Amino acid sequence: QVQVVESGGGLVQPGGSLRLSCAASGSIFRIDNMGWYRQAPGRQRELVASMYSGGTTTYVDSVKGRFTISGDLVKRTVYLQMNSLKPEDTAVYYCRIHVFWGQGTQVTVSS
Repeated sequence: QVQVVESGGGLVQPGGSLRLSCAASGSIFRIDNMGWYRQAPGRQRELVASMYSGGTTTYVDSVKGRFTISGDLVKRTVYLQMNSLKPEDTAVYYCRIHVFWGQGTQVTVSS
């Protein structure tokens, strides 16, 4: 059974930084991509950042230049470095490794 566990969320002031971590355990034959999503209250879940085999990364426009996704598809770990955080970044952040999802971690940006 595959488990995906996120960590690193919390409360931060506007302009601050957080680093989210995610790791998968269990048997996964092959991983081609990993990603971070977020869901704010009353809004649909959105894709924030993805990374693919070969090193390609993609970002939603609202986080470009502020967030960085990194990780290792073989080690099944993925990270999201979030800088210059804004109140509108407040959401539950979810990690996806292949087709497996984590339980989510709350990020709150507030003074």
